[in-house]
Amino acid sequence: MELRELATEELPELIDLYKHLHESDSELPAEDEIKLIWNEIESNSSIKYFGVFISGRLVSSCTITVVPNLTRGCKPYALIENVVTHESFRRKGFGKAVLDAALKFAWERGCYKVMLMTGRLDEETFVFYESAGFDRHAKQAFVAKPTGT
Repeated sequence: MELRELATEELPELIDLYKHLHESDSELPAEDEIKLIWNEIESNSSIKYFGVFISGRLVSSCTITVVPNLTRGCKPYALIENVVTHESFRRKGFGKAVLDAALKFAWERGCYKVMLMTGRLDEETFVFYESAGFDRHAKQAFVAKPTGT
């Protein structure tokens, strides 16, 4: 197992891995636009994408964003999103490994907390995130979306 930050040339693998995140998703924009977004992500040192590779293949990933903050002694906080493991590689510790890398990144940046949300509502998912150090009872999450989506 190799765990590290994702590189530009691995963007197609990441996009392919995201097929295991949602059963259906919005259509992607043109490849040029995806590359522009990735370039913006790479230029921001507060955003990191971590991945687990098995025999050179990306099998698990998550992203973390560190947000500057004016409360809690001006300590930042972080958000983790898009935690995904290829369905053929689940229950082998790879998802927990990328979460550990993301949490380490946040703690090294001095974050006072890290948050994540999941759209999955099954107990197994909750237990997984708790095993990675998250508390499902600490906060209540709310989500707003634009009208019509």
